[in-house]
Amino acid sequence: MAALPPLTPSQRAEALEKALATRRERADLMVQLKSGKLTLPALLAREDDVVARLRVRRVLESLPGIGSIRAGQLLNDLSIAKNRRVQGLGEKQRAKLLDLFPPRD
Repeated sequence: MAALPPLTPSQRAEALEKALATRRERADLMVQLKSGKLTLPALLAREDDVVARLRVRRVLESLPGIGSIRAGQLLNDLSIAKNRRVQGLGEKQRAKLLDLFPPRD
């Protein structure tokens, strides 16, 4: 594995700013899920890097009424690895998740 090239101070500052913006957007998505403003089907329908890099367990724990233990049980029941990211979900796993949390009208 090759070493990363050294960054200039301005490149480093830009990268840090970009990472902070991404973390803030992910946190905002989790707050929206917890409050019910955003549904799981709506989140999974998004095809951007921010959603793709979220861990499925964190997403489940952000849903109303689901805590750490229940999220772990759901992952186990659905045969989803505990460290799986949204982008790594298979079609069947995604379909099972959507069956458990259907869109609200």
